[in-house]
Amino acid sequence: MNGYQHLFIPGPTNVPEPVRQAMNLPMEDMRAPDFPGFVSGLLADLKKVYRMEGGRVFVFPSSGTGAWESAIQNTLRPGDKVLMSRFGQFSLLWVDMAERLGLEVELCEVEWGKGVPVEAYARILEADKTHQIKAVFATQNETATGVTSDIEGVRRALDACGHPAMLYVDGVSSIASIEFEMEKWGVDLAVSGSQKGFMLPAGLGILGVSEKALEANRALAGDGMARCYFSFEDMIKLNDTGYFPYTPATQLLRGLRCSLDLLLEAGMESVWARHNRLAGGVRAAVAAWDGCALVAAGPEWQSDTVSAIFAPEGVDARDVISGAYYKYQTSLGSGLNKLMGRAFRIGHLGSLNPVMLCGAISAAEMALVDAGAQIVPGSGVAAAQAHFRESTPAAVALPAKAA
Repeated sequence: MNGYQHLFIPGPTNVPEPVRQAMNLPMEDMRAPDFPGFVSGLLADLKKVYRMEGGRVFVFPSSGTGAWESAIQNTLRPGDKVLMSRFGQFSLLWVDMAERLGLEVELCEVEWGKGVPVEAYARILEADKTHQIKAVFATQNETATGVTSDIEGVRRALDACGHPAMLYVDGVSSIASIEFEMEKWGVDLAVSGSQKGFMLPAGLGILGVSEKALEANRALAGDGMARCYFSFEDMIKLNDTGYFPYTPATQLLRGLRCSLDLLLEAGMESVWARHNRLAGGVRAAVAAWDGCALVAAGPEWQSDTVSAIFAPEGVDARDVISGAYYKYQTSLGSGLNKLMGRAFRIGHLGSLNPVMLCGAISAAEMALVDAGAQIVPGSGVAAAQAHFRESTPAAVALPAKAA
């Protein structure tokens, strides 16, 4: 192979060169006297990405799944009733974890292609007059189906009936990529991971925690779930001194420092707008491919970080993925669970630009044709090009013509 393998899965995402270089350093002393200054600044700037002023952000050496577990273990008791919905592989796994940790789950089953059923949540919460439901769970971006849900709408449903339940959000493939307002939306616990919008290798589970959730943790007074590695108490005690209760992933933290600098220098609104523009190019391409369609059931559900795409009738999406990988050196996301063989995914989050994404669309288009799809070669690429040309960000200043 010449060149390099092109990565267009929805995580891990492409690592920017400055971030990669920031991690390429000798191992350091995580108990050094100057380490606390670095850690304190890092945690403070993570709160800016989460759009929170109060509360705390914890960083665990784990995947986002570890942060999921920490959120549950530190704020709920075995047997607590929680409201959840299942509409894709990752919301499915979150339900599975909650049940395995001993929670009583009231579950809303939703068609894959749609997201959090806000109206159903509202009816259930309104009927819960004795407030048996202690927590409401919402996956903001379902990576398996390319679906984004209305977290602000969930908060309105809670507020409309004065329900005190805490709001938990899976933001693994949304935070640092699409609009997320932790304090404005009244989110109590929000999970993300280093390998998505933060543009790092996998290995950091990041958890935003509101003051209300911290109080819930204190109120457990030792009678909550067993916890050790993911303990809030241990993290708070050591984070307050600028250290961690165990060996941190120092090189990933150095990369995170650089990633946060890039995100905050651009401004989060600009980051969100960039992802929306990139997603629009992929959506334009899919609309041009005969027989293909987004898994997302309508524009209101479409994700700005990943598009799950149904292959045409009679075309096995696994052949599309395999062909793109072996013949065109491009990694596309696979269809998960009930979408296996039916759909493939194009990730459009993290360190990407329109020309890179046109390459992904081109590779997917060639692989589709090779797999038997009756689409016009070049149609998707042309549609994406038109979208990107017509949607050039206003911030881009074109040079004046030479005299």
